[in-house]
Formats: sequence, structure tokens, C-alpha cells
Amino acid sequence: MKTETEKDDQVSCQSTINPSEWKGRTIEIDDAGTGDLVGDAFIGLRDASTGKTIFRSIPVGLYNEENKDDDQPKKRILKVIIDGLKTLNHRKGDRILLCRGNCFDLVREYFEENEIYYEPAIVEGKLQEAVEGRFIQHLRKLGVRSPNLTTDSGIQRYFILFNWVCQDFPNRERYVKTGFPAWKKKWRRFAMDRFYNSKRGKAQKRDLIKRRANEIYQNLLEETTLKAKISSD
Repeated sequence: MKTETEKDDQVSCQSTINPSEWKGRTIEIDDAGTGDLVGDAFIGLRDASTGKTIFRSIPVGLYNEENKDDDQPKKRILKVIIDGLKTLNHRKGDRILLCRGNCFDLVREYFEENEIYYEPAIVEGKLQEAVEGRFIQHLRKLGVRSPNLTTDSGIQRYFILFNWVCQDFPNRERYVKTGFPAWKKKWRRFAMDRFYNSKRGKAQKRDLIKRRANEIYQNLLEETTLKAKISSD
């Protein structure tokens, strides 16, 4: 995943498309979905010499308000990267090219504490395409059907996902990373208003009122029947 700072930071941050020479093996690490409104996030690790790529998912539930405040997403990311490096048989002579996203803050701390060599990188090319592709596959499985949904992250993808949530807010909010401050402060209210002002929302609201009225009626009927039975006894 690229960040705004990465795009302008070419001095301290190299691209994985044309990295500097390295005698040993290089492992690339990137993320997808960590900054997107909807769905799980994904971490990809790629052995540049063999092309072997593995993925690990970070459940959307870790991005709710309670877990996000406790850095649960970053803790899980650290855990899956440690596991992924073991799967790739990481050795001391390997170089790790690590995306500079904030989601990897704990990973950088861990690498430095354990003297694991890494370099900050703008992850582009095969790994970026692969991990973003895995995220898009996940969104399609959730039901996001927009033909404009692509592997390019950013404002367009944000509003594609936001509009998808608005279309069926009561059933789709569970797929939202609700721990994002902007969701609670602004976008949740917008999503609710758009849904309940839509034809579908109004129809669901009428159905809910009817169901509630029927429940009340049934409760009253049962209560009346019970009282009548007690009186007759």
C-alpha cells in the first residue's frame, strides 16, 4: 500500500520494481485494505527470487473501535508477518523490503529489537498487484459488484465501498472498519440517512413497524387469553 509520504520520499525509500543490488535473498512485504472502509485487510509476503507469495488476512472485527484503540490490528499484523517469514524460511542474510505504511509500526520495532535487517520500500509491481488483487477478491465475495472497483486504492474506491454500505446499511455495517474516527464522527450518520431516505430503506422501515405491531398484538392477545382462562378457572 502506498501512502502520500511515500510518493514524495524517493531518497530514503526505494521501489521494489528496481531495487538496489543485494547478494542474498530479498523478501517483500506489503498490505492491502488496511486503510479501506470495508472488509478484512491482507498482508502479502513475496520471495523475490522464487516468486513464492503468501497471504495472511486481518479480520475486519479487529478494526472496530474497541480493538483499534488497543492496536489490535497492528499486533495481528506483527504476528502474521512473523509466521509468514517462518513459512518462507527467512534467514539472517536475507533483505526485507518493507512497505512504509503505518500499519507496520510494530513490525519495524520488532525487526530493530531483534536485529532483523530491513529496508523501507515503495512496494510496486508483482506483490502489490497480488495483495491488492486478493483484497478485491474478498470484496467481491462480500457482494461488492461495482464494475468500477479496481486494485487502485484511494478516494474513488472509498466511495464505491461507502455507497455499497449505504445501499443496505443495517446488514452491511458489520463489514465496516468502524474504529476509523471519521466513520463515527461523520460517515455513519450519512450512511444511515441515505439508506433510510431511500426507497429500500423506507420499505424496510415499514416492514419493521409492521413486525413490531404484530409482536405487540400477539403479546396482547396471549395476555388476554391467559387472563380469560384464569377467570374461568
